[in-house]
Amino acid sequence: MTMQISPRPQFAHAPLLLLITALLMMQPLSTDLYLASLPSLVSGFGVPVSTVQLTLSLFVIGFGSAQLVVGPLSDRYGRRPVVLGGLALYVGATALCGLAQSIEILIAARFLQALGCCAGVMVARAIVRDAYEPEHSAKLIARASTWISLAPIVGPILGSYLQVAFGWRAAFAALGLFSAFVMAACLLRLPETNEHRNPDATNLRGLAANYRLVLGSREFWLNVMPGALSYGGIFLFISGSSFVLIKVLGVPTAWFGYCFALGVSGYMSGTLVCRRLLRTLSGEQALRIGTACSLAAGLYFLAATVLGLWHWSVVVLAMFLGMAAHGINFPVSQAGAVSPFAKQAGTAAGLMGAIMMAFAFVVGSIVGATHNGTLYPLAILSAVLGTLNFLSVRLIAKRPAVA
Repeated sequence: MTMQISPRPQFAHAPLLLLITALLMMQPLSTDLYLASLPSLVSGFGVPVSTVQLTLSLFVIGFGSAQLVVGPLSDRYGRRPVVLGGLALYVGATALCGLAQSIEILIAARFLQALGCCAGVMVARAIVRDAYEPEHSAKLIARASTWISLAPIVGPILGSYLQVAFGWRAAFAALGLFSAFVMAACLLRLPETNEHRNPDATNLRGLAANYRLVLGSREFWLNVMPGALSYGGIFLFISGSSFVLIKVLGVPTAWFGYCFALGVSGYMSGTLVCRRLLRTLSGEQALRIGTACSLAAGLYFLAATVLGLWHWSVVVLAMFLGMAAHGINFPVSQAGAVSPFAKQAGTAAGLMGAIMMAFAFVVGSIVGATHNGTLYPLAILSAVLGTLNFLSVRLIAKRPAVA
């Protein structure tokens, strides 16, 4: 029987789980919906792969850097005004993406889009800490993540058909409609959940104090490192799979979305496993299992590539295994990194997000720079990230309690 996880009584009137899910869903949709269009952007704008990769990499940089500002802003002024302002920016930037007449304008618009997306995602993480008891946070995020996993499953399929039927601009039209709906829902139903607003959260002294507190926590790093490395492990597929599947392995564009969806369905499977694990195991124990799965996924992909098993199914299976590992790692690490900080939840969520996006930016840049028409760059990077992820939880161990 599934345990009911309810928000604190003062927030029981609001559909918080639905709103949190919709806000968190914006990030995967923002990256995955237009993946099938990346190869056509190369030919359409007449630019190299590395330039088109900037539409992903600059999104990641914008998303990550904005969290360092958005987190403290939401700690000081509240979650609601920050998320509504961010959603308004996202809607406008998405329209600019769809109307872009050059790759430079598209890259700049994607950066602005990332700033707005960041506000929604970061605030959603902080709302979990505000409105639910800490011991329920990981379970709630795992439950929301099961629904969120539908975005990277449905998104690429829809994006593939939109690309074939209407071209790359249609993906941004769909994102604009979705974000406008989320903004309307938040405007009507999202309450203010920050009951501990910190007037010093945005001044330099208070900001520095909060950063020192969060960054000095061993528990923060114990959760953030596997979460960031795990996200880097799936971002290499987000940024590289369309080029590998379509250009290297010859998968038709219309079928790319199905291949990507099969791989990403591993994330849903992982979140379901995570929910079961957390019934009997601690977060750290679940992370040990999840990071072992990350290692297995990376080593499998590298071994299959070295053995010459170059087939779309090999890439999809590697993606499935990596996504399943992330489905275990991410809900636990996300909740564990924020839960210890009742008054700095926004700052902790922002720092975690910035670190994750820094990892993703490095991974995306490496994928773009090393693409050589083979599977080797993707497979080697997958194995390296899986190994580092496996080691991270085991090296950043909690100090034993002093008797």
